[in-house]
Amino acid sequence: MQLTVLLLSLLALVGLVHWYLWLRLVRGTTAPGRVRRFGTAAAVLLATLVPATLVGGRVLPPAVARWLSWPGYLWIGLLFYLLLGLLIIEPVRLAIAVGPRRTNGDGVAPTATLVATRRVLLARTGAAVVGAAAVGVVGYGVRTALGPPGITRLTVPLPRLPPGLDGLRIAVVADIHLGPVLGRRHAERIVRLINEQDADLVAIVGDLVDGTVEQLGEAAAPLRDLVNTHGSFFVTGNHEYYSGAAPWLRELARLGVHPLANERAEIRASGNSGVLDLAGVNDLTGANVRDGTSTGPDYDRALGGRDPGRPVVLLAHQPVQVHEAARRGVDLQLSGHTHGGQMFPFHAVVRARQPVLHGLHRFGDTRLFVTRGAGFWGPPVRVGAPPEIAIVRLATA
Repeated sequence: MQLTVLLLSLLALVGLVHWYLWLRLVRGTTAPGRVRRFGTAAAVLLATLVPATLVGGRVLPPAVARWLSWPGYLWIGLLFYLLLGLLIIEPVRLAIAVGPRRTNGDGVAPTATLVATRRVLLARTGAAVVGAAAVGVVGYGVRTALGPPGITRLTVPLPRLPPGLDGLRIAVVADIHLGPVLGRRHAERIVRLINEQDADLVAIVGDLVDGTVEQLGEAAAPLRDLVNTHGSFFVTGNHEYYSGAAPWLRELARLGVHPLANERAEIRASGNSGVLDLAGVNDLTGANVRDGTSTGPDYDRALGGRDPGRPVVLLAHQPVQVHEAARRGVDLQLSGHTHGGQMFPFHAVVRARQPVLHGLHRFGDTRLFVTRGAGFWGPPVRVGAPPEIAIVRLATA
């Protein structure tokens, strides 16, 4: 019942938004006739494309879904900025529509035809400005999203870090989102960029895939080529639970990427001159999945019974998990999930649900680093949040 209500609400919202766009971009700028009929048909087609894309991306094979996802998600991105632009200029339109009629120089009010002509001219001007701005922003966002992730470098001092591990370099990557839009070449590029950094350890902090192992196993296969000293590690994000988390954990282990499912591993310095605990917890979404195998984060299992003198780095997909980490004396948490907001001004929406959006922050004695991620979800658009791979260098305090 809840799913049905959600779907009906989504369809109603999609219909309402497209009706508003039709009202402003088609009806308000055209006269009755062929052009308006064409615009109306286009609005109906695009309104249908949105739910078809959201559903088709999940149920169709990636090779088929790609043909639907590219135009569908591009339209969703453009739709968002068209709606935003129209809402910004809406007060101006309303002021002109309800304002007093201005008289001509001889004191005679303009005719109804002249007023209608002016309103159509203003509507067309507004539509042209908003349309050009939306296309420009989306074009920039597509170029940013599809371009290579940048390399972000930062040093994090850990008071308990043994001298033998001073300078340990962790490559942190999240939100790769392999799926119908981003495939094997995306994974190959990320692996190449990580290997070029000569990191000591790789941490993949969730949302690797949007699809099953059967659909995307080949796309994820380049992960077997990651090269480092201490290993590659993975924790689940929320999207793994939409895609079958347990099969993916087995597949990643087969590729040489070690899942930390409420577990930890020891990272030892050369000559056994120091040890760091690397822990990982499941994403919060795992607690809500009733498939008989998925579980949520278990901090006691991941962090309990360890040597309190050792530093501990926790991999946890969502930044909000830092509150539990801080209560348990974690030195550093590495997270993703936010995409840095992905499409401005969605930054404010994400920030309302998570304690931080991006970057390095402190919660008591616990440091939290949140990466913007290396891929995207939904529209292939990033505005104000370029993709990144982070190289986190640990240092003695």
